[in-house]
Amino acid sequence: QVQLVESGGGLVQAGGFLRLSCAASGLSIDDYLMGWFRQAPGKEREFVARINWNSVNTYYADSVKGRFTISRDNAKNTVYLQMNNLRPEDTAVYYCNADRGSVDYWGQGTQVTVSS
Repeated sequence: QVQLVESGGGLVQAGGFLRLSCAASGLSIDDYLMGWFRQAPGKEREFVARINWNSVNTYYADSVKGRFTISRDNAKNTVYLQMNNLRPEDTAVYYCNADRGSVDYWGQGTQVTVSS
């Protein structure tokens, strides 16, 4: 059974930081393009960041470039999202995604709330 479990969300003031983790079980993240997405209330889920299997290539939404950093530790089967200089508009539920083209998996999400 595949599970992606996010953690590290919470309430933080604008300008603060959080580090999200996504621990995978039931699959080896070596085989997957790993990513983070988010969904704010009343909005559609949107892409935040992605990282390829060997961390050579990373991709970011324009809204988070320069503030967020995605990384992975294949040995720990875990993906991270370091979020710095957080803004109120970053408030959302953040979801971890594992994508292998023909199949993908999602975590249950972790809430991030940024107060102004």
